[in-house]
Amino acid sequence: MLPYAAYLRVYEPLTAFSESERKVWADYADSRDRPRRANALQAEHGESVRRLLGMPPQVVPAQESPNAYLRRVEDRLYVCPWQTRLRSWLAFSRLRGSVPVKLMDRFVPNAIAEQTADDFDRYKRGAGSDALRTHIRTTAWHVPPSWFVPFDGNERWLVLGASVPGQDVTTATGRNLIYVTSMAQARRRAARALQVLRRNLGDTAPNFDVEDVARWLEEFHPHSLVELDYGGLVHLMNDEALQADQSVAELSAALTGLDTGQEELAYAMYQRVILRWKSMQLLESSN
Repeated sequence: MLPYAAYLRVYEPLTAFSESERKVWADYADSRDRPRRANALQAEHGESVRRLLGMPPQVVPAQESPNAYLRRVEDRLYVCPWQTRLRSWLAFSRLRGSVPVKLMDRFVPNAIAEQTADDFDRYKRGAGSDALRTHIRTTAWHVPPSWFVPFDGNERWLVLGASVPGQDVTTATGRNLIYVTSMAQARRRAARALQVLRRNLGDTAPNFDVEDVARWLEEFHPHSLVELDYGGLVHLMNDEALQADQSVAELSAALTGLDTGQEELAYAMYQRVILRWKSMQLLESSN
């Protein structure tokens, strides 16, 4: 079973990388041994589980991952590096900063935690300005409202998958819900959302982290692709729930309603999105 997590990814065109990196990713794309898109999440998750089940656990891989998610549009190759080592460092830093020291020691022995933190500090000192830029963002048990903003409802791609008779449909193989758009569209929609929120709610009003997502998108090549992948969350939703999930279209309608003075419509659409994902988050603590 995959982790109950969703992913926001940026795929940069091959031309966005350095000459040496372009050759590496071009050769990688032609390789028959790389993980394919259909099982890439399973492969990535499997690597993490093997590291954490070791004695002692390996919090961060010794080397950066050579793998990437790939997309092709006509003859153009787009690359989204896994960056497993960097993402593990960042996740470990967030965990360490939010968990009491005594409890943290139950997860990771103190000596390993200190060594991991020291290794990350050395990496940051020796790396360039893009050292902490990740192509993938991850969130567990829900999709943040700000992640829906860069997309349009018509960019929704749903596959319910094939299940075995008598098997729970949520365990069907090939199950997927994905949105993909161009970077230009993603930036335009994020900018519009920020304008609507500020114009109607003021500069100090909550913006659902839209500004953070907008700034992140600006860090990448303007001809990139942006992808929202429900990942393992599709296994928490039956077919009817997945088919009914129109969170992108509903949030867009909420913003339009807010901007055109239709406050009741805006509130109703926003509540549909928020309540759907709050009920999902509650599953994390269910027994």
